[in-house]
Amino acid sequence: MFAFLDLDRLPERTIILAMKPPSRYEIIYAPVVKNHVKALGRQYYSLIRRTIEEQLGFEPLRETRNRKPLKRLAWFGATWELRFGPNNRFRVFYRVEAERKEVLVLAIGEKKGNRLRIGGEEIEI
Repeated sequence: MFAFLDLDRLPERTIILAMKPPSRYEIIYAPVVKNHVKALGRQYYSLIRRTIEEQLGFEPLRETRNRKPLKRLAWFGATWELRFGPNNRFRVFYRVEAERKEVLVLAIGEKKGNRLRIGGEEIEI
């Protein structure tokens, strides 16, 4: 809950800091990603879109438990992976253009066990 400051009651030497909100990254989808999402099923469309916007919109280069840099460059040019969904089954592969504040989503797939499917095709990992 936010409380409004009564400036008359503050001690004379009070410092008030205002933090600048983090700057937003533009999310750009590769044209082929549309086919990748269709292969996953309609019931997941909103989950996928919402998660990408929440997780990659502000700090796409910050490593977390479910967001990691890839150990080796993916064949489609991705350098990062985002995991989410039921049992972390979905994978978003992306690259960040930090100077332009852009996140390029290059592939979206589903992982079951040790098998990764992107656009309905099994990809070797």
